[in-house]
Amino acid sequence: MTPEALLAHCLAKPGAWPDFPWGEGPGGHDHPVVKVGPGERGKIFAFVGATGVGVKAGPTREVADEWLARYPGDASVMAYLGRSGWNDLAFGNAIPDEELLEAVDESYRLVVSRLPRGLRPVGWDC
Repeated sequence: MTPEALLAHCLAKPGAWPDFPWGEGPGGHDHPVVKVGPGERGKIFAFVGATGVGVKAGPTREVADEWLARYPGDASVMAYLGRSGWNDLAFGNAIPDEELLEAVDESYRLVVSRLPRGLRPVGWDC
């Protein structure tokens, strides 16, 4: 898995768009976060990085911890957001690409389902 391939998968989701909330390039970030929902009301569902992706890995920390048990060297609790069920998942090691894509899909589903109905993109539950 590459950051570019993962980003393309994220952006193919209904209503998904890239954002650089902390700036782009030097002093900022080289890879975007991916949000769903309109403008400033949009919510992040994936933190794309050079070596992995941050996702909402479960509705609770306990569910997200299943990733840590299955892939102890490649899944970790995400800084600052971890208590809410967010994990960092590494590219190119023990976690199969298909599972990384499924993790992004689940993160998207969890985040969109928490948006007010009027902000959910058409076709999101396909």
